[in-house]
Amino acid sequence: MGLMGAVADGCFNNGGHVTGIIPEHVQQKEVLNTNVTESFTVDSMHTRKLMMFNKSDAFVVLPGGFGTLEETFEVLTWKYLGQHDRPIVIFNVNDFYSPMLRMVDHMIDSGFTPFWHRQLYQVIDRIDDILPVLNAQPAKVRPDTKHM
Repeated sequence: MGLMGAVADGCFNNGGHVTGIIPEHVQQKEVLNTNVTESFTVDSMHTRKLMMFNKSDAFVVLPGGFGTLEETFEVLTWKYLGQHDRPIVIFNVNDFYSPMLRMVDHMIDSGFTPFWHRQLYQVIDRIDDILPVLNAQPAKVRPDTKHM
């Protein structure tokens, strides 16, 4: 449904592989998109996120709500803790994520987050830049543990 559904439809209709993962309790309220290559019904949001994480080669953050923010900061946290080194791209369409990015700068400036956390992700504002950025595979992030 919504933006996720539109992305899935576009991918599927152009020959891409689409995996749908929906928790049982959400399935009672929302309908799983039928344009999927494979689908899974899982017991919880935690299981859904872990399965999405395990099946992902990269993360592209599109405009969204609380769930999108929560998932974004979870993969960022996992990256700085060394649990993965996959690309994270924030698609800042129409400056949607500019307030969040200013908040990250504020957290860094206030000493709550180390400066090198800016290296955990890339920000783009044009859709045509998503695939080139993902294909560039950013260099490995090495935590500056002296400043954690």
